[in-house]
Amino acid sequence: MATSEPLGLAQTPTQGPGTGVSGRGTRGEIHSASQSRLVWRAFRRHRLAMIAAGVTLVLYFIALFVEFLAPFSVAKFDERYPYAPPQRLHIIDTSGGNWDLGLYVKGYKKSLDPETLELTYTVDEAKKIPVRLFDRGEEYKLWGLIPSDIHLLGPVDNREPIYLLGSDRNGRDLLSRLIYGTRVSMTIGLIGVTMAFVLGIVLGGISGYFGGKIDTVIQRLVEFFMSIPTLPLWLGLAAAVPAGWGPLQRYFAITVILATFAWTDLARVTRGRFMSLREEEFISSAHLDGNRPRRLIFRHMLPSFTSHLIASLTLSIPGMILAETALSFLGLGLQAPVVSWGVLLQEAQNIRVVATAPWLMLPGVAVVVAVLALNFVGDGLRDAADPYKR
Repeated sequence: MATSEPLGLAQTPTQGPGTGVSGRGTRGEIHSASQSRLVWRAFRRHRLAMIAAGVTLVLYFIALFVEFLAPFSVAKFDERYPYAPPQRLHIIDTSGGNWDLGLYVKGYKKSLDPETLELTYTVDEAKKIPVRLFDRGEEYKLWGLIPSDIHLLGPVDNREPIYLLGSDRNGRDLLSRLIYGTRVSMTIGLIGVTMAFVLGIVLGGISGYFGGKIDTVIQRLVEFFMSIPTLPLWLGLAAAVPAGWGPLQRYFAITVILATFAWTDLARVTRGRFMSLREEEFISSAHLDGNRPRRLIFRHMLPSFTSHLIASLTLSIPGMILAETALSFLGLGLQAPVVSWGVLLQEAQNIRVVATAPWLMLPGVAVVVAVLALNFVGDGLRDAADPYKR
């Protein structure tokens, strides 16, 4: 005769992984993953997005430590070496028949054409310029707070030329200026997108949640901004910025100009989602349960379309970078002494640069790499946050 077990003491069957029930002896323990963990697991399976995320992190690391990573400051120049070509960084010296370890670059030989006055550079095989890691060079303040003079790479003798990516018309190191430009170009995208993101979510959410006259007023405002041609308006507003403004004032003015017209698409999408969600049963239940509008919006409605918000946020940053680059390239955005990728590309506006100093177009390569990386990250996050693709 079988003996029945007391109620509540029946042994819970052990189930395999993925069933949500623990199989390590704990009875009735339910395992669940948070939304962020599920998104991270799905994102890791997107290899291209993971590579792009690594590139993006490197770019923002460079932007964070530009003073340390750049061999020189943006203001340092050497009038003896205008348009100097890139130098090759050597690790092993075999010129003397022995293998000597040590970083160095080879010097330049200059010749001037007496008829065309064209300056030509050749490699001076007999001259070695020693280079060392963690070199002590120009003094700076990291983040404007920490004084230091240590640079990741620099010449042992600061009077010797070292141009790993070449120099510009004033003999300034392009590598250092490219590193400093990373901070401006990458952060202007973050600040501008944050402003546009907040405007789009707030105005679109208010319009879709309350409806009525409020919805009508906000939608007419959105349609007004969307009806204005973007590029001519950017050019006009950027040209209207007072010439006497300093670099910091002009930086924030360009950021506001870019953000002013970048929120409309997100506002319309947010409005449509809110209008459809407010009729859903779980929203009605939450409303009857006594939740206030702010809790309904931020706790129940916004998380339901997180995938689109994430994709919009990450995919808007490249647009901001490209817009700033275009305005600065045309001379209507940021201007010297501020250094951005667009400002650096102003040097590549004449045929002489393209023909004789093509290394000055490298900031364009940086723009392409940053935009592609951010786009791939946005695609990966959008797919990972989509519950229908898991």
